[in-house]
Amino acid sequence: MAGMEIEFKFHVPAQRLKAVEAAMRRGSVVRTRLQARYFDTADQALAAQGIVLRLRKEGPRWVQTVKATGDNALHRLEHNVDLGAAAAGGGAPAIDPQRHQGTPVGERLAQVLAASGAPLVERQSTDIVRLTRDVRTTGAGAAVVELALDVGKVIAHAGTPDERESPVCELELELKRGGVQGLVALARRWSQQHGLWFSTVSKAERGARLLAKVDAVPAVKAEAPRFANEKEKPGGPAIQQAVVASCLAQMLPNASEIAAGSTDEEQIHQLRIGIRRLRTALRELAGLDPRTGLFNGGEWEPPLVEAFRALGALRDREQVVRLAQPQLREAGAPEFDPLAGDDAAPEAPSPGEVVRAPAFQAVLVSLIGFTAATAGEAAPQAEAEGAGQPASAPAPLDAAEARRLLRKRLQRLHRQAVRDGRRFESLSAEDQHRTRKRLKRLRYLAEFAAPLFAADADDDKEKPAAEHYLKRLRPAQDALGEFNDEAVALALYREATARDARAWFAVGWFSARHAAGAKACRKALGRIGKAPRFWKKRS
Repeated sequence: MAGMEIEFKFHVPAQRLKAVEAAMRRGSVVRTRLQARYFDTADQALAAQGIVLRLRKEGPRWVQTVKATGDNALHRLEHNVDLGAAAAGGGAPAIDPQRHQGTPVGERLAQVLAASGAPLVERQSTDIVRLTRDVRTTGAGAAVVELALDVGKVIAHAGTPDERESPVCELELELKRGGVQGLVALARRWSQQHGLWFSTVSKAERGARLLAKVDAVPAVKAEAPRFANEKEKPGGPAIQQAVVASCLAQMLPNASEIAAGSTDEEQIHQLRIGIRRLRTALRELAGLDPRTGLFNGGEWEPPLVEAFRALGALRDREQVVRLAQPQLREAGAPEFDPLAGDDAAPEAPSPGEVVRAPAFQAVLVSLIGFTAATAGEAAPQAEAEGAGQPASAPAPLDAAEARRLLRKRLQRLHRQAVRDGRRFESLSAEDQHRTRKRLKRLRYLAEFAAPLFAADADDDKEKPAAEHYLKRLRPAQDALGEFNDEAVALALYREATARDARAWFAVGWFSARHAAGAKACRKALGRIGKAPRFWKKRS
């Protein structure tokens, strides 16, 4: 059986397991023991390409499965082959990639194995007890959804002195038939009622971490959107979905790690960048499809803003001090910690608490569902979730109209950056900060649009134009970033003077640097005006 799997996967906290299991048993459930063996090459060629190959004993039967990442956070390519009941003696059948021949995911598997040239070896195994239940949703986007509660463990180096285990406690919601809307509504309800959070860590990934003996993984950084048919010039809705999917591809893995307890500074930083990119997309691309309520404020903005500020509240202060202290020390400042003794500062929630907040998780679920919606589903989904769009909303933009809108938006932000640059030194502190935020929006929108305008270029020499433009933005970003850090530091040390007079040295030092920093920002912003605008039509 081959197809595209659409599912949500949530981590179930241990203290919530009994309640989730009780809720599962309010309907007709099936209990199955699943014992799986996962295969890859010794150098993990399959894992590197997002492919999972396994043999799993489901009750009395063996099933061979290959899965691969799809084009968004919900889609998974999958092909299953039923190998029948276990033979006498209970031995597992041999793994055979040829069983998936002739399917899209099977072709991808064959290509990776051929390129690697290495044999398959067993990497890890799982032992899971699964409860499954089908739920029918009604109303807009009615659907049949399979709920699967998995409890068990992932095992690496089984039967050896180096055996290691990782617990599994997760709830999967898979769309069997019907609309994505129904799946999203059910996922929101279960995650809200039981305090679940969206997880990107698969059982295969848990095993890989056991094998590598690592608990922490690198932060995921932003990548350009992937448009399925750039040459066919996607219209407004397709552009919105691809850009949101790009933002989520950065946000979700980092959010998943932080929700599970990670306090890694780079993961927190990258999640905040992802939130800022997402807010830029939702603000600047709303006109591509006016029907889509998620792009018109709605319920998404307050939780995103709150999470962004909460995640940055402590990190920004600590980061500024870490950068400032060596400079102050070199300037002869007395040793002093401006954060010490700040009892008036409110106790901030932990990063995990911020990410696990029900409102933030609800926004993630809604946006993930938006990226997976088929044509015509996204707008009704937004209305069903309370965005309140009028029935007479304008039609979505076609490809040509979408590019005109993007040109207009890019040109507006470009002009604002140049205009603000000319008078930067005379701007208020609030307007200087607004200039920095606009510059970030210009950068992110340029990154979102770059692949579309590169596809328009007739000459290969024109295609790096966006890279040249973005390169011209970087000096201004760096100058405004340093200027902002020093402004934050100045405010922080000025606040600290009430507790310790040694802080006055830093106040004087940063105050003396303020004028030079503003001048550097003006010059850097001025150079943007000379940057070749890649979105301009070629004559």
